[in-house]
Amino acid sequence: MYKTVITWVFITLSVILFAGCTSTPDKGPADVTERSTGAVGEGTDMQSGAMTSAASQGAEWYGDPLEDPNSLLATRVIYFEFDQSSIGMEYRDIVRAHAEYLATHPQVLVRLEGHADERGTREYNLGLGESRANAVRSIMMAEGVSDEQIVVVSYGEERAASFEHNEEAWALNRRVELIY
Repeated sequence: MYKTVITWVFITLSVILFAGCTSTPDKGPADVTERSTGAVGEGTDMQSGAMTSAASQGAEWYGDPLEDPNSLLATRVIYFEFDQSSIGMEYRDIVRAHAEYLATHPQVLVRLEGHADERGTREYNLGLGESRANAVRSIMMAEGVSDEQIVVVSYGEERAASFEHNEEAWALNRRVELIY
């Protein structure tokens, strides 16, 4: 009788183990925000912040929401118009998605790094970079993120994304980077 019980336990555990290996994984955290653009190609459209990779065609994500290429959280650079610190409408959903993530993960910190292009004095560009980072911070705090989770830093023109001297390069340099 004892051998029969052990045999049945072994068979039951084997079936459970085998079934666990063939099942599909859980959908993952409920706070994942996905967006599919229907675009074909690779990369992020700098002006709209929209994901355009083949992965954005509706594939499910099972890992950390910050690493999901289909999520708005994958976009971690907010671009600005010349001499402006207001966040464009095309970036507001991205900032809100990051705010939602931070509000539901109070142990996570983010550094908002403000940048400017080379036009203007060093002091002006440091102030503009700070104003841009604070604009992102304000929206995040309005969405429930704790002040202790956010660090604001301005680099002004000192850490350029592009070193060319034309409008394309300047547009890349007018930004706030979200560093987790």
